[in-house]
Amino acid sequence: MLSAPATPDPGGPAPDVITAEQDLFRSALTRTIDEFLADQADVLTAISEESLPLISSIATLTRGGKRMRALLCYWGWRAAGGAPGDAAPVTAGTALEFFQAAALIHDDIIDRSDTRRGGPSVHRQFSARHTEAGWHLDPERFGVSAAILAGDLCLAFSEELFTASCSAEAGEAARTIFNRMRTEVMAGQYLDLLEEAVGPDQTPEQAELRALNILRFKSAKYSMERPLMLGGALAGADEALLSDFSAFALPLGEAFQLRDDVLGVFGDPGVTGKPAGDDLREGKRTFLIARTLGESGSDVRARINAMLGDTELDDDAVHTLRGLIVASGALAQTETLIEERSAEAFRALAQLDVDTTSLEALRLLAEAAVTRTA
Repeated sequence: MLSAPATPDPGGPAPDVITAEQDLFRSALTRTIDEFLADQADVLTAISEESLPLISSIATLTRGGKRMRALLCYWGWRAAGGAPGDAAPVTAGTALEFFQAAALIHDDIIDRSDTRRGGPSVHRQFSARHTEAGWHLDPERFGVSAAILAGDLCLAFSEELFTASCSAEAGEAARTIFNRMRTEVMAGQYLDLLEEAVGPDQTPEQAELRALNILRFKSAKYSMERPLMLGGALAGADEALLSDFSAFALPLGEAFQLRDDVLGVFGDPGVTGKPAGDDLREGKRTFLIARTLGESGSDVRARINAMLGDTELDDDAVHTLRGLIVASGALAQTETLIEERSAEAFRALAQLDVDTTSLEALRLLAEAAVTRTA
């Protein structure tokens, strides 16, 4: 379990003050998303009402989630001296929410995931629409193709909104961070896809190093580091503060993704919104799996490799794989790595020279990121 971080300053802001400020930001964020999608629905209606399911599928996806990236952007803005109530972090946070939606839509296609947040994934929604309407040709192909377009539309929305958030003074630095974030995610996603294709044709040591590189670029940077830096850059943060943001948020993002990998195997479906052991059926070769293979004998490795990625794995097979992971010691070692990365993040957080409200808000977000159950 995560070691307790440094105790907050008793003279610091009360949690309800931070909650109230975050609630105002979330409300503004939700309102901006809804208004933007309503405007885009008008655009699509003028083209053809038949295109409106693209918007409705995106609206469903952006209605949920923890808003973690947008909140990090907001507190990066505030920690760099930005004023509460300003529109810039709301617009930038909205851009991040649409980028996240695009990543989820495309990731579910790549991973062949049927569910997202307790409901059907976007490509499954479109496949079902095809089947229910009795249309011609393959519903699966239609669903995947339509979801790709919905994801691409989210990327276009994200770019439009981000451009609107940039001031002339802070635009160049923020643009550099935003552009780098997008490239990192696409490269990380490809490396993840490549890892599944390479599969067992590498040593466990190589697999571990590759898994850690993937989680850094596919998730950790864009989940934690880049949103915080982006908010800071929009408020005019200098290079020193942006570097301090990175020192805190990058290890936090790695702990966040390692936790996600554990939940993908051991999480409660009622909480995660995903079937039990879904990552095993999808064949995800995470650090948890790489460490399991590295700590297991040849017979167990062969058994795991034969089962991993089998979409027909039943609950008994998932239970068996979970048992092999635990017996190898890989689960305990992954939990240790989560704790190490978390401790690194909290040490860096303690060194941040920012106002006490922002510092406490970031501490609370960090705790939530690494101790979550969904």
